[in-house]
Amino acid sequence: MKNKILIVEDESSIRGFLKISLQCNDYIVFEADSGEEGIRKAKLEKPDVIILDIMLPGIDGLEVCSTLRKTFPELGIIMLTARTQDLDKIKGLEFGADDYVTKPFNPEELILRIKALLRRMSEKTVEKEDSIIECYPFKIDTNGRKMYKNDIELEMTPKEFLLMKLFIENPGKAFSRDELLNLVWGVDFFGDSKIVDVNIRRLRKKIEDTSAHPNYIETVWGTGYRWKKTESAD
Repeated sequence: MKNKILIVEDESSIRGFLKISLQCNDYIVFEADSGEEGIRKAKLEKPDVIILDIMLPGIDGLEVCSTLRKTFPELGIIMLTARTQDLDKIKGLEFGADDYVTKPFNPEELILRIKALLRRMSEKTVEKEDSIIECYPFKIDTNGRKMYKNDIELEMTPKEFLLMKLFIENPGKAFSRDELLNLVWGVDFFGDSKIVDVNIRRLRKKIEDTSAHPNYIETVWGTGYRWKKTESAD
């Protein structure tokens, strides 16, 4: 079955050459020229990946990204932006994007990023053991892809869920940023390690009582992060 790609971009020339490039790579392509139209098309066509420009008329790309991430947690989102500052890239990742490409860009690079993202999305872990993993006060339903704290479900993106599962299954183990990139995003991920820090920051806001003073995800200076090992985590 062919994968479906939605391009949300207000510049018709960019949409045009992207559409041709994607169709030449055997994708089904849909287009939208505004944030509002992008949300409507996404709900109607249910694409596998959305190529989303940040600078859009009306609702901007960041708000579109946030809205679609809540509605379609498994949707692949690649932000497209003319901005080059790291802060703008980080904002896109904080709003739930999986990757970003800065204009001007090589369409072949974008195709490779789409293929890599689709490959990561299609990789399913076969759970041969009990689908419930408990580490007080957290509980993971691996089959249902759900996370709970004190029996209250937490809203998690796919990457946040995988990070939590990895940490809880390996209490006390320090993971470098590169290790987390390989294990959660995949060895073929094209972005940089900042995406790890962005997701850890978002995750702490969801699971910690005070994100500025984390009790669960510890920073290992000069290395990366680890799940704090306690008696209840064994």
